[in-house]
Amino acid sequence: MKKFECHINIDRAINIVEALQIQCDLTVGEIKKAIDKGALWHSRGKTTQRCRRLKKKLHIEDKLHFYYDADVLSQTPTAAILIADLSDYSVWYKPYGMLSQGSKWSDHCTITRWAQKILLPERPVFPVHRLDRAATGLILVAHSKSAARALSMMFEQNQIEKTYHIIVQGDHQQRPQPDTIDLAIDDKSARSHFLCLEHDQVNNLSLLQVNIETGRKHQIRIHAASIGLPVVGDRLHGNAAELNQLNHSTDQVDLQLCAVQLNFICPINNTEQHFSLPRELHPQLGELID
Repeated sequence: MKKFECHINIDRAINIVEALQIQCDLTVGEIKKAIDKGALWHSRGKTTQRCRRLKKKLHIEDKLHFYYDADVLSQTPTAAILIADLSDYSVWYKPYGMLSQGSKWSDHCTITRWAQKILLPERPVFPVHRLDRAATGLILVAHSKSAARALSMMFEQNQIEKTYHIIVQGDHQQRPQPDTIDLAIDDKSARSHFLCLEHDQVNNLSLLQVNIETGRKHQIRIHAASIGLPVVGDRLHGNAAELNQLNHSTDQVDLQLCAVQLNFICPINNTEQHFSLPRELHPQLGELID
């Protein structure tokens, strides 16, 4: 499959598609689809931005940056679900595999691009926080720069209460309830609180509620693995093959980590906001093992 990048200096009157056709062995249709999926960037002076406007007028000394990866562009995002639309920001269920942010190659599989295409009327989109690609659950998308700044600051200052559900391999009932893990991550303090909600004795799996006081990368997964109870489906920190053997399946199990609640004081209107994921979207022991 094709993968390449090209960088074009604009030195004469020309439109975007024509400029790319000269440099790329692609059809007009392929070029337009790639641009719509976020593969084109436009530079003018010191500013470089992703560009989707085919009719954008180019100036002399502008630059185009085209990043084409057929494998990436062929990916199809799983549908996200709108939980709430508050105009300045929206709340979504991010499914497994959907990205929190794009790359130079594309952004069509991100939650922000999904929100931009689905919400009417169309409005700007800005990421506020992230969930791992393999994780699922509630995620915020801002629709103004001011809302993005305010909400991002609240996440950085731990002013948003986040609750997760995870399924782990092992019996968490044997540990203190609640169970506080203080293991530092990358030499930075990190604290997670685990509470066992249910235990499947036959398959030795536990459903846990998790609240975190910090937001280190892979914090929940690292803390769960550190006590010998790795999150099911965690190919990085756990033993993903173990559940496949239990389930007598060659299919890989998705990561069983889901953000199920967000609680905070809205920085726009100073009201209490409580968002909960519908129960059918939570990780559930009964559905994991047939």
